[in-house]
Amino acid sequence: MSNSIKLAILGLGTVGTGVINLINDNLNELKRRSGHDIIITEVGTRRHRDDIDPNIMQNSDLMATAASDNVDIVVEVIGGTTLAKDVIMHAIKNGKHVVTANKALLAEHGNEIFAFAEEHNVHVAYEAAVAGGIPIIKVMREALAANKIDWLAGIINGTGNFIMTEMRDKGRPFADVLSEAQELGYAEADPTFDVEGIDAAHKLALLASIAFGIPLQFDKVYCEGITGITLQDVNYAEELGYRIKHLGFAVRRDGQGNDEASGIELRVHPTLIPQDALLANVNGVKNAVLVNSHPLGQTLYCGDGAGAGATASAVMADVMDLVRVLGSKDSSDESNSNQNNHGHHVPHLAFIPEQLSDTPILRAEQMITGYYLRVHAYDSPGVLADITRILSDAGINIDAILQKPAHKVGQVPVIILTLPVVESQMNLAIEKIEKLDTITDKVVRIRLDELA
Repeated sequence: MSNSIKLAILGLGTVGTGVINLINDNLNELKRRSGHDIIITEVGTRRHRDDIDPNIMQNSDLMATAASDNVDIVVEVIGGTTLAKDVIMHAIKNGKHVVTANKALLAEHGNEIFAFAEEHNVHVAYEAAVAGGIPIIKVMREALAANKIDWLAGIINGTGNFIMTEMRDKGRPFADVLSEAQELGYAEADPTFDVEGIDAAHKLALLASIAFGIPLQFDKVYCEGITGITLQDVNYAEELGYRIKHLGFAVRRDGQGNDEASGIELRVHPTLIPQDALLANVNGVKNAVLVNSHPLGQTLYCGDGAGAGATASAVMADVMDLVRVLGSKDSSDESNSNQNNHGHHVPHLAFIPEQLSDTPILRAEQMITGYYLRVHAYDSPGVLADITRILSDAGINIDAILQKPAHKVGQVPVIILTLPVVESQMNLAIEKIEKLDTITDKVVRIRLDELA
């Protein structure tokens, strides 16, 4: 067997502890697969831990650990976008390979970090940053490398999926389910990143870059959360043969229609999808990503998107890749101590950096989807005719209409499903509908996608 590969783990929370446990539990298996002993030599932690092997150095100075001569690979699981960035850049500067689960950091600063890694001839691996234990990064960077990806759609936040599942299956209101999610540890005390879609948007930015060979552009992702979803809409969607899921979409548009712009849609929002769609039955805290590519077609990747075991599994998959990179160098040649066969390694964003494209990211008003509209109106003659006329004048085709019994005296909810349309057209139509004297409230809109 070859020499040992030495790891530093920065952060001993749920994921960091999970990585230590995984290595201890599967030490022999890791050696059999890699041909090397994988040894944790240092950990970065703010306070001393009595449950850590005394042979492992504990250091509160994370920068020192990131640059230690006794470390080959730095595993960053401290989170955040400030200290974590400083530590990763310092590790790269000192010739260390990096494994991170930090989707927010990469989505917001990944272009800079990856360029710095290229400059210093090291790798930054990030399988654990998206969808936990599902190997979606590896699949898209490697297994689908010969395919042209047309679109992907994903349930990429387990908290949101848990909430939507409980609302549908048990008829529970949003606030009630959110409280339980916090009690179970699925949601943070401040759940904003989960329920407002920010966490999913971070992950989507990464997936889109790998899918289409574009720079990371988190600031251009359209982001809408689930806080406005009501039981009323969940039930109406079910009655119409749909389910509401919180999805992230990355879609390549070729501008073939008269009103269609050419570019890439990056959007996260609640979505009606058919009850028999592959993603419709991914429930609880599970994650799933559906990829449509040519010539392969649709493929679905599903599993645990969070938790110590799932995330540690993804972290160690990256570690194993880097162990092989390190092990392939000529260890007897000290002058090549930092060489890593860079030219034979998969690029950070799947495409050669010089070949990343400047394909435009479409603005929200250029997006194309179907729509679910819930309109509350006075129960008077001609109301439905006025609504359908406005939609028709805007070039919007109606797929289904459902008129429900009055919830308030003299007022009725009208549910309309439309075929796909450019968002700007729908914006104008809704504005006109809301100006009708017979309309009693704001129009509720939820996007709809057949995933076909």
